[in-house]
Amino acid sequence: MSKTTTREYTTVREVAGPLMVVEGVEGVAYGEIVDVVLPDGGTKRGQVLESRKGVAVVQVFEGTSGIDTLSTKVRFTGDIMRMPVSMDMMGRIFDGLGRPIDGGPEIIAEEYLDIAGASINPTARAFPNEFIQTGISTIDGNNTLVRGQKLPIMSGAGLPHNDLAAQIARQAKVRGTEEPFSVVFAAMGITHEEASFFMRDFERTGALERIVAFINLADDPAIERIITPRMALTAAEYLAYTCDMHILVVLTDMTNYCEALREISAAREEVPGRRGYPGYMYTDLATLYERAGRVRGAKGSITQVPILSMPDDDITHPIPDLTGYITEGQFVLSREMHRRGIYPPVDILPSLSRLMNEGIGAERTRDDHSGVSNQLYAGYAEGRDMRDLVAVVGEEALSTRDRLYLKFADRFEKEYVTQERDEDRTIEQTLDLGWELLTDLPEGELKRIDEKYIKKYHPKYRTA
Repeated sequence: MSKTTTREYTTVREVAGPLMVVEGVEGVAYGEIVDVVLPDGGTKRGQVLESRKGVAVVQVFEGTSGIDTLSTKVRFTGDIMRMPVSMDMMGRIFDGLGRPIDGGPEIIAEEYLDIAGASINPTARAFPNEFIQTGISTIDGNNTLVRGQKLPIMSGAGLPHNDLAAQIARQAKVRGTEEPFSVVFAAMGITHEEASFFMRDFERTGALERIVAFINLADDPAIERIITPRMALTAAEYLAYTCDMHILVVLTDMTNYCEALREISAAREEVPGRRGYPGYMYTDLATLYERAGRVRGAKGSITQVPILSMPDDDITHPIPDLTGYITEGQFVLSREMHRRGIYPPVDILPSLSRLMNEGIGAERTRDDHSGVSNQLYAGYAEGRDMRDLVAVVGEEALSTRDRLYLKFADRFEKEYVTQERDEDRTIEQTLDLGWELLTDLPEGELKRIDEKYIKKYHPKYRTA
C-alpha cells in the first residue's frame, strides 16, 4: 500500500440520508477513503463523493445512523478504496465491502488493487469468438454466449432468474478445453432466502470451491450496493489477468444497484433524469459492464451475466433500456411461459446475442448451427402468430400449413425450451433436437437452411 497522510476533523456540518458534509477540510481528493469514528468508538467507512474548497461530501457505506455532528471524528486517509486480492479468495464468501463472512481468516493479500479497475485499451481487446456451452438449448442454440461477452438476463419479480443464473454458473464451459469457469458472484440487495439458495446450490454441486461470493443483503445499507459489484469485478480482474483463469461474473440484482444510485442522487439534490434516476446512470453502468472482455496476450477472460428484474416487466424502463445499449444482447424471461410451467422461460423472440455469429460454425459448434437457429426462430415466430390468430378466428379457420406451425410452436416450447434444472445438453444434442422438431414442417418450408445441410443433417436423410 502507498504511504498516506491521515487528517482528522470533527467538523461534521450535516447528515442527509447516506451522505455526510464535512467543513474546514484541506487537500481532500475525490474518491478518497474516510474512516468515521462514532461517539461510542465504533468505526464506519466512507468515500469522498464531492470535494470543493473547504467542504467534502462523504458517502458512508454502512449508513449514517449513530453519527453525531458534534462528537463524530472524520479521518481522511489520503488513499483510494483498495481491495486485498490473492488466490486464497477462491471458495470464500465476503460481505458487500469485501470482509469475510464465512468464518474463515482474513485474506493475506498478494496485491491491493483499486476497485475502480484499470481501463482496458480498446486496441488491446481481443474480439470475443469462443463458444461457451451452458447446456441450455435456448442459450446455446439461439442466443449463444461467447467468452468475454456481457449478456444480461432481463427478468421480472418472481421469475426463476436465480435458478437460471445458478445453472449457467454450474454448467458453463469453453468448448474444446472443457475447462469449467470459475465464478465471481455478486449479490446486491437480495433476501436471506435468495442468498442461501445460491450458497446451497453451489455447495450441493461442489462448485463452491471455484466461486468467490460477495453478498449484500436487502437489510444491509443500500449505499453498500454501490461498492459490491466493484469489489467483485476487481477480484475477477485479478483472477483473470494475473492468475490466467476464465471467470464468469454473475451480478444480481442490477435493479437494486440502480435504486441505490437513485438514493444517492436524491440525497445530493441532483436534477433527476428519467423516472428519477440520475442522468449519469448510463455512464455509471458502463463502468461496470465494460470491465468484461478478453485482452490480447492474456490467457484469462471475464464473461459477465448481469441479472436485472424489470419493474412491472417493462423492458423500456431506464434500467433494462440503458443496459441494452451497453451490453451485447439480452436473455428475456417470459412471465406467460413461466405461468405455464416452462423452465427456463427464455423467450427467444425478444432475446438476442449480438456476438453469436462469431462463436458458432464448423470450427466452434457445427456447420449447420446458424441455419438451424434461424429456421427454429422463424418457425416459432410464425407459430406464435398463429396462436394470436386462433384467439380471434378459432383453430377451425386455419389452413393445413397454419396448423403445422401452430403444432411446431407447441412442440418447440415443450421439447426444446423446457429442460430440467440440472439438465446439461451438449450443442450437438440441442441441434439434433432442433432438426427433430423441423421434421414437422415440409422440407420446402426450410428456406433458411442451406440445402447441403438439409441433405446432411435432416433425420429423413440421416436414417436413409
